Amino acid sequence: MKTVDCGIEGVKIIEPDVFRDARGYFCETYNRRRYEEAGVGAVFVQDNESSSAKGVVRGLHWQAAPYTQAKLLRVVRGAVLDVAVDIRKGSPTFGRHVAVELSAANGRQLFIPRGFAHGFIVLENDTLFSYKCDNFYEPLSERNMRFDDPALGIEWPDLGMELKLSPKDAAAPFFGEIEPWEGT
Repeated sequence: MKTVDCGIEGVKIIEPDVFRDARGYFCETYNRRRYEEAGVGAVFVQDNESSSAKGVVRGLHWQAAPYTQAKLLRVVRGAVLDVAVDIRKGSPTFGRHVAVELSAANGRQLFIPRGFAHGFIVLENDTLFSYKCDNFYEPLSERNMRFDDPALGIEWPDLGMELKLSPKDAAAPFFGEIEPWEGT
């Protein structure tokens, strides 16, 4: 497995080894020992999965303390542009983001530590997105902000269609209005 640092502390692209033959392929999508050796020490307690059509935007989301979450993300079918925004108070990269295409074709994963807002735009119909979390979901701790806030400088692709957002995400506050993450 290969890991790539993304220029923001803790965020890593992971490229698992894929073994292909006439039958298809095999890959290890998670092995706690190998991931710890690569700097991903989170102990995951919950798996989530979403299925979405092209043009769906989910995020930018995070959980407030004490339910903050680190995430290990991957696409099982289709493709997304996945984004992590540093919201850690006092971080030298506060407000910066990482954007990575995750797809079934490239097999990449993205690890996002605690203290980041996360979201993605779906690039292909019938995309299946899967991720592990190191803490349980708590609805009262859920937070969000505008995915398209110009202050973040995220270059979302133009899909030539109206994007589909939840009402909550469409009404989310801007980056300058959020409470930065302070740890735990």
